[in-house]
Amino acid sequence: MACNLEEHRAEIAALLDPVIAALDHETLPVDAADLPGRVTAAGVHALLPIPAFTNSQMDGYAARSAELSSASDEHPIALPLGFTAAAGDRQIELLPGTVSPVMTGAVIPAGADTVIPVEATTEGTFGQLVRPGEGTPTGTATFTTPSEPGRFIRPAGQDLQAGALVADAGARLTPTLIGALAASGVRGVPVRRKLRVLVCTTGNELMGGTSEAGRIPDSNSPMLAAALRGYGAQVDTLRLPDDAQALGLALEAQARQVDLILTVGGISAGAYEVVREALAPRGGSFHHVALQPGGPQGFAQLDGTPALCFPGNPVSALLSLELFLAPALRRQAALPEPVAEQFELAGEVHSPAGKHQVRRALLDEGTVQVLDPGSHLIHDLARADALVHIPVGIEHLAAGTMIDVWRMNV
Repeated sequence: MACNLEEHRAEIAALLDPVIAALDHETLPVDAADLPGRVTAAGVHALLPIPAFTNSQMDGYAARSAELSSASDEHPIALPLGFTAAAGDRQIELLPGTVSPVMTGAVIPAGADTVIPVEATTEGTFGQLVRPGEGTPTGTATFTTPSEPGRFIRPAGQDLQAGALVADAGARLTPTLIGALAASGVRGVPVRRKLRVLVCTTGNELMGGTSEAGRIPDSNSPMLAAALRGYGAQVDTLRLPDDAQALGLALEAQARQVDLILTVGGISAGAYEVVREALAPRGGSFHHVALQPGGPQGFAQLDGTPALCFPGNPVSALLSLELFLAPALRRQAALPEPVAEQFELAGEVHSPAGKHQVRRALLDEGTVQVLDPGSHLIHDLARADALVHIPVGIEHLAAGTMIDVWRMNV
């Protein structure tokens, strides 16, 4: 059975969306190392207002604005000092006819309605400061200008009221949102559990040392695991030899432990295609998508756990993840879809008419250089900074053509 890119995308979405929707929830401390990048499972409301209390924006003097209304250069007003209010102290009372030295972040004394920065006084600096319980304040501060009510005062709840929504359900937890949650008194955040994914690579060629003829390093496992973790998944890897019976039994056992299985390799039309041999008898579907690279594709369900089956060439495997799995992962992680940008082709490009071709590319000051389409060129994949999609039916694009590109490896 053959299909096009969008048809296979729809098949995979239908397979994955119910699994993602059914992920259970957990509550993590607001300072948990694992919290950034997670997604809220429910709306979170403020327990405290932000600011939590009315406080000073400046180091200065808390005063009654009415008592300074006539201050001028010609008629300076000198007021005796009251007790000092420092950050973390309990609220004090401002006695009529006095001013209280107040530090940034300190509770505004009861009765004060304005703050004058210390540098705006005639003295320009604080004198002897006395906090409650340390003695009797002495000295004065002199003012030559009025100070309007509310000046340099941060009212309680100015940013957020207690009980207000801090984070809606489905919000991605950024460092700044975590800061807002902590500031509003939230200690535990309900989040969606991470999607548990098993990446299973197959092939006897991966099982030996890299210096042996016919043996190669397994680049797919670390590459795909890193990509999945970038989308917020919890990933384990498993490498199995080319034994269809052992593979089928191993995947059945693993299906009970994870939410999604991702197999790599062993699904083409040739001999020794171990994944197809193991999963086709278990109801797996294997077909060709009109796509280059990444034409062979498959999927199955094992004990209700979906298994996506990608081709084994590294470029094909990574692009399969980006084309078919990443959209669901982005929805689950509340990440935006990539945005296309217009660039001018640096050179002509040829593509098979019957396939949707995805090419790696390099961007350079408004132009895009399209790289070789080979599915084994993993270093080209690593140095590319964009993808170019050439739809079915287009065989040739001339140099200078404006095309859409999607940035990658950023």
